[in-house]
Amino acid sequence: MRRDNFSELLAFIAVARARSFTAAAAQLRMSQPALSYTIRELEAKLGVRLLMRSTRNVSTTEAGQRLLDRLAPQFDEIEAQIQALSELRDKPMGRVRITAIDYAIRSVLWPKLAKFLPRYPDIQVELVNEYASVDIAACGYDAGVRFGEELAQDMISVRIGPDVRNTVVGARSYFARRALPKTPHELVEHTCINLRTSTYGGLYEWEFVKDKRTLNARVDGALIFNNAYDILEAAKAGFGLAYLPEDLVRPLVAKGQLVSVLEDWCPVWSGLHLYYPNRRQPSHAMALLIDTLRYRA
Repeated sequence: MRRDNFSELLAFIAVARARSFTAAAAQLRMSQPALSYTIRELEAKLGVRLLMRSTRNVSTTEAGQRLLDRLAPQFDEIEAQIQALSELRDKPMGRVRITAIDYAIRSVLWPKLAKFLPRYPDIQVELVNEYASVDIAACGYDAGVRFGEELAQDMISVRIGPDVRNTVVGARSYFARRALPKTPHELVEHTCINLRTSTYGGLYEWEFVKDKRTLNARVDGALIFNNAYDILEAAKAGFGLAYLPEDLVRPLVAKGQLVSVLEDWCPVWSGLHLYYPNRRQPSHAMALLIDTLRYRA
């Protein structure tokens, strides 16, 4: 394949990673029809089908997955080396892609980025909100955010936030009709608002700890969301109990709008950590961002 066809390979990698022509087209800043044509041209030149298209998503064929596994890391390394050249400039530059849940973005990342970005106008940060444990290298991310610091051996972890405690809360209007639960077992008598996670496709089990005893509760209710802030709004409106980070609900508890229950059962978790591959030196932009996000008690 001629070198001027490398753009077709980059287009294929973008679609394969995003599993969507629409998302990949937006990332590549080209129209979806043009992207579809580019992929068809690539498949024609290679003489093999690379992607399987359906009405809902896009997946790689066996040949496509093999090509993705071999080429994507090499193109990532080339991009990293090009971005590393920014260290020779007066101003750092480049793009940093981070995957995180909405709570991490709003409570930790964005407050610090709002001060960081004006100082470095040539650095672009992309924040992707998703409740999934992803292979950040395979999905084209530079870093991810999760609770705790236990990670795979090829990752580096940096604490970016304090310890976090989840708590169960409900609106006063909700408890006007029901008794406060005294133990997690009594949650079966209550309407609860569930969180669906992308990692397993199931509902998140509420976690409790008391006297070194751990209990995971499967709760039930009429509402299911895939993000914490919609759950909070539903709880405020009296539609059920919610299991949310304490710092997120503390102002509403202080105002008396929400009531916190089962506090002696709610665990404290190690805070949010930024993690990234240790296989290469971070770019100048990434190094600056890590230092900005690093938690200093």
